[in-house]
Amino acid sequence: MQILNYSTILATLEYIHEYRTYAHIAANYQIDESNMYRMIRWVENTLVKDGTFSLPDRKALLKSDMEYEVVLIDATESPVERPKRGKTLL
Repeated sequence: MQILNYSTILATLEYIHEYRTYAHIAANYQIDESNMYRMIRWVENTLVKDGTFSLPDRKALLKSDMEYEVVLIDATESPVERPKRGKTLL
């Protein structure tokens, strides 16, 4: 059985919100990375089992009358034009 404390919840929120690695979060709390992984997974699994925080499945979304607006962002990489060495900037 996992002991739930504020550090466990805060670490899980850091993981979910900031997309930090287990290693970085574990370093902040001065515990082993594998223990941090187990703690975060336990909180996530507990929330999923509760059912309050679960998302509807794909079929339910397709059957609903809600309209969804989708925004696409082009994040392709493009080369940066840098001045050549020895040339002056105008």
